[in-house]
Amino acid sequence: LPLLRWLPRYRWAWLPLDALAGLAVGLTAVPQALAYAELAGLPLQYGLYSSFMGCFVYCFLGTAKDVTLGPTAIMSLLVSSYTFHEPVYAILLTFLSGCIQLAMGLLHLGFLLDFISYPVIKGFTSAASITISFSQIKNILGLQGVPRQFFLQVYETLRRIGETRVGDTILGLACLASLAALRAMKSHLPRAAPVEPLAARISCLIVWISATARNALVVLFAGLVAYCFQAMGSQPLTLTGSIPRGLPAFQPPPFSTAAPNGTVPFWSMVEDMGVGLAVVPLMGLLETIAIAKAFASQNGYRIDANQELLALGVANILGSFVSSFPITGSFGRTAVNAQSGVCTPAGGLVTGALVLLSLAYLTSLFYYIPKAALAAVIISAVGPLFDAGTFRTLWRVKRLDLVPLCVTFLLCFWEVQYGIVAGVLVSGILLLYSIARPPVKVVEGDVLLVQPGSSLHFPAIEGLRDTVCSRALRASPPRSVILDCCHISSIDYTVVVGLAELLQELRKHGLSLVFCGLKDPVLKVLLSADLEGFQHFPSREEAERCRGAELGGAWTDPFSSTTDSS
Repeated sequence: LPLLRWLPRYRWAWLPLDALAGLAVGLTAVPQALAYAELAGLPLQYGLYSSFMGCFVYCFLGTAKDVTLGPTAIMSLLVSSYTFHEPVYAILLTFLSGCIQLAMGLLHLGFLLDFISYPVIKGFTSAASITISFSQIKNILGLQGVPRQFFLQVYETLRRIGETRVGDTILGLACLASLAALRAMKSHLPRAAPVEPLAARISCLIVWISATARNALVVLFAGLVAYCFQAMGSQPLTLTGSIPRGLPAFQPPPFSTAAPNGTVPFWSMVEDMGVGLAVVPLMGLLETIAIAKAFASQNGYRIDANQELLALGVANILGSFVSSFPITGSFGRTAVNAQSGVCTPAGGLVTGALVLLSLAYLTSLFYYIPKAALAAVIISAVGPLFDAGTFRTLWRVKRLDLVPLCVTFLLCFWEVQYGIVAGVLVSGILLLYSIARPPVKVVEGDVLLVQPGSSLHFPAIEGLRDTVCSRALRASPPRSVILDCCHISSIDYTVVVGLAELLQELRKHGLSLVFCGLKDPVLKVLLSADLEGFQHFPSREEAERCRGAELGGAWTDPFSSTTDSS
């Protein structure tokens, strides 16, 4: 238990900092929870149900002091795609995702996330930023009955633009402007020095608190405006409506659900969710570990990736018992936690308690929250996810990486799962091609020096054979070959067979093949294979000295006149 590492060292001086950070995160978490439930297509109370269990679990099992678990915009978008806006499907998806994440943590399978490349991640998050933002335009405009599929959503929104409700639009734009102003104010707020006057320090503190709790302040202000209109007998705003009061029942997740024509059994529900059972847990793990690594590096401590998988898995499993939809690490709330000076994961206890208090006593007040205000909170949260700079950077650094990024980005507008899967496949193809056709340096002189640029695996041996045979036999006169293996750290049996055939092919034409620079593991494999005609020397210089007469004389530097081949 990571709790046992920091609890015995806990200092009382840390308590007010953890409490303040937990309060700041809680003031951000409550309005975001309502907004993300709306984004997921679920009743708003499920956002609050999803916002406290992760805080408590991570306090015991998490290894990063800054990270907070809860609903996020990306996860809400995925939930909307795979659960058909049905709470029973969302709760079951939470349980199954937690089981998968827990199993991956126990089996130390976190390395699988390394196969999701940075361009794929940025393509997905950039597309999600646009998709999520546009999905909230209907609430800013006060439109009802707009479909959730992106292209239909764009068409229907533009077609019905004349039905815009002026009240919702004015309030939504005002909330967006206020959130942007408070965000900018916080980023430009200077740190108050202890020598400054008390009034200046208090002013800085008030501005910092207002900017940190900007979501709560904007939603509160919008709710007061809506309440005033209601009291005057007219309501130009679209309201959230009633939210059931009280804490969720602690009960097992549903493994079947009622339908008009009978009961949908467990296996049918699993089939209905399909690829979501892979996408949701993997994206949850990816978000959590990426956020934990980023803040751990920034603040100078280390995390245990597999322990993070365990924490997230347990949080989702236990969350399913309180009607949560899938949760993951939240970048925005984690940033608030870090900037508030949190010292240990104990700050999550305050955040979780604040969410529980909101469920127990404040849900009646949520009735007056306008949907336009929640839409502004979501758009403000996901706006920074779109990073145009990544496209420019990849264009300068490696343009080939733009292929998986663009494939993921474009297909995610059709279906999220297709974009992610296609991006991973394209990245995998590029990776496999680099393995199958590693760079080969060829130096032509009295002998042919061939130097593969990386380890040889079975897809690469045919390309190497073709390169050696074509260059050695095409030369006039044909030349013997020295294979410099200094960059080869491992080979497999298919490579051994290919090298044996290469030796035979060259011998048929009266040519030799000599190996040099073999590392011990590779040398042991080749010696155990007992290749006919196998010759090796520790270095090129020794090969030159011992084989000079047969292979023909002096060497040129392998990098002086080099031809690259694939």
